[in-house]
Amino acid sequence: MSFTKILINFAVEVVSEIGYEGVFILMLLESALIPIPSEAIMPFAGFLVATGEMDFLYAVLAGTFGNLAGSYLAYVLGSKFGRPFLERYGKYLLITSKHLEYAEKLFNEKGQVTVFVGRILPAVRTLISFPAGIAKMNIVHFTVYTVIGSFIWCTALTYVGLVLKENWKMLENYFLYIDVLVVAAAIGVVLYLLIKRRKAANEELI
Repeated sequence: MSFTKILINFAVEVVSEIGYEGVFILMLLESALIPIPSEAIMPFAGFLVATGEMDFLYAVLAGTFGNLAGSYLAYVLGSKFGRPFLERYGKYLLITSKHLEYAEKLFNEKGQVTVFVGRILPAVRTLISFPAGIAKMNIVHFTVYTVIGSFIWCTALTYVGLVLKENWKMLENYFLYIDVLVVAAAIGVVLYLLIKRRKAANEELI
């Protein structure tokens, strides 16, 4: 059995046993540098919504605030201990220097909005709060971007699980495609909002 499979089974067992608290804890861990796949956690929660064992909104909120709590933890670690912490201990969390360098590069090039986009990018979402902490990003901005990005991600995955019902486990073979679809949808929303804002600004000038 692969390590990913073990993590998925662990996530399912935790959520089955303690419900919303399990979703919160697992999503906290995923955002606090522990590589537990949210692509397994939230779709399974969606399946439980389909069976009537969970409420859709409560499941999404549990995932979102779990992400936020874990992101705060990673932010503090980045702020207090910096890059040497992950260089020393990252290997125990399956985090490579390549992953960290990519997250740092993304944050340095794109700025604070990376925290929003990073919530829905594979690998990056587990790490993005760390460079934000190193840079001592404004905590209010960090919170807003994290909540919005996490809410979108958790909503999308929970809905997929709700639709697939007992077939949600088939997602294991399509995690990469799910990531791509959600990222594309998020980019589309951002572009739409930017175009709408620019159009409104131009109308004010006329």
